[in-house]
Amino acid sequence: MEYRWELAPKPDSTSLEILQTSLGVNETVARLLIQRGITSFDEAKQFFRPSLDYLHDPFLMKDMDKAVERIQTALEEGQKILIYGDYDVDGTTSVALMVTFLNHFYAENIDYYIPDRYTEGYGVSFQGVDYAKENDCSLIIALDCGIRAHEKVDYATEKGVDFIICDHHLPHGDIPKAVAILDHKRPDCEYPYKELSGCGIGFKLCQALAQVLNLEDHTWQDLLDLVAISSACDIVPLTGENRVLVHLGMEQINSNPRRGIKSMIELSGRKSQFSVTDVVFIIGPRINAAGRIDHAKKAVELLLSDTNDIAEKSSVLLEKRNVERKELDKSITQEALDQVINNKLEDRMSTVLYDKNWHKGVVGIVASRLIENYYRPTIVLTESNGKAVGSARSVKGYDIHEALNQCADVLEQFGGHQFAAGMTLNIENVPKLQARFEEVVSRTIDPELLIPKMDIDLEINLSDINDKFWRLVKQFAPFGPDNMKPVFVTRGCIDGGWSKAVGGEKTHLKLDVVQQENPGVKISGIAFNLGHLEKEIKAKKPFDLVYTIEENEWQGNVTLQLMVKDLKFL
Repeated sequence: MEYRWELAPKPDSTSLEILQTSLGVNETVARLLIQRGITSFDEAKQFFRPSLDYLHDPFLMKDMDKAVERIQTALEEGQKILIYGDYDVDGTTSVALMVTFLNHFYAENIDYYIPDRYTEGYGVSFQGVDYAKENDCSLIIALDCGIRAHEKVDYATEKGVDFIICDHHLPHGDIPKAVAILDHKRPDCEYPYKELSGCGIGFKLCQALAQVLNLEDHTWQDLLDLVAISSACDIVPLTGENRVLVHLGMEQINSNPRRGIKSMIELSGRKSQFSVTDVVFIIGPRINAAGRIDHAKKAVELLLSDTNDIAEKSSVLLEKRNVERKELDKSITQEALDQVINNKLEDRMSTVLYDKNWHKGVVGIVASRLIENYYRPTIVLTESNGKAVGSARSVKGYDIHEALNQCADVLEQFGGHQFAAGMTLNIENVPKLQARFEEVVSRTIDPELLIPKMDIDLEINLSDINDKFWRLVKQFAPFGPDNMKPVFVTRGCIDGGWSKAVGGEKTHLKLDVVQQENPGVKISGIAFNLGHLEKEIKAKKPFDLVYTIEENEWQGNVTLQLMVKDLKFL
């Protein structure tokens, strides 16, 4: 796939000089900080030294006092509380977080509920409300969902069941008539930070309750690992308060993980320190696989495991489900790619595919896979309960939720955000959606957005890469949205003599790189899926290289290597 490279502009010299002087760092580090919105010594201190001291007062969140008061009433009167969460990583970690916290002092009156992906769908369900009523629960605490559950909240009220909603999604018009709604994206909420995950909102509720109930700090601080997993997997910006939560949560995962997380890590075979990337690609898929293939309650059971035996059995089950998920993902992705080719859809501005036999649990993953091949807004649909249901994924810079809003008359329901969404429609309307979505995208998208952009932080020389430089770059972690791992470009590179295609089918490229202007400095790199360039590389054809820097551990030795993102011959 061809990329358009975009090098970040150099900050103004005055700001650069002030930051360099106040921090005592070189220009490269100062530029990386300014690109991340860090312009002063105090901001840099918070960035490099995340601390619980930098968390905001939870009572700054609208309705926090009402939520705490209602839970206190439940505690005093011995009312049963149902913890309700969605079936994805954010939802299941949210439920595990709240149940863990309340189990410290109220375990006998706590139950939890996860909706079935296939029979109930996303968010609060009528079945969930019925379950609460049938099991004598007077209060439902909904996490990572509920901000649009007007009918369900009204239904619960009729049955004498109160709702506290802890959500982080955008409200749609009026908010439900719940006892309390904690959502920093409410227009009337003045909470200073607006990017918490659903689990992060639940964490703030636990923090507030711990203050009011005079609980020991560990009752809420020990939940940071769950917040880190939810934040990483829900792709929230790793700035401000999220940076603190994820930084400290990752420390907990690497030093003292709860049994279920430890079991997943051991089963994955990873020996080294876990990073946010590892959480996204190792822990996240295993938790998600429960809801995709079986039932997400299995994931909560794993996260709540109180013995090693239960944790091991649960993690083995999730590992099995994840293998099944990967097999489905692979086969359905190939079927989808075949459908694009067979129907001659390669040159469209969008992709909308439907097959009644595709597994509902992986259509979102398949949509992402299709974008890797055809970079354009994509919808993948299948059949469930007599309806067409599916997931949409966007390209960077294009609001797919707004595009679906312009297709609302052919949809039964839809929801999501700028980059991803889900929808339900009548099967006979699928052709209408295919035509309408293509028309909307063609009319509203900037054609430049259909060429993936490679954002580059800095141009550097290979001679700039040394242990001191790497130690500074590492301190920018945890990496994620709005604080991605620094991407560098180096110009005028050539083969250092040992580059070669590697892998069973020679798919990848092991690089041995020098710069023409300074051939004495050599560094290795790996370029996945670029093995076909071996002949040109070995012919000493010069190229520019875009990459991140990684540690490579081999037989106990740690060296730096380039993780190549793209290269262009000169």
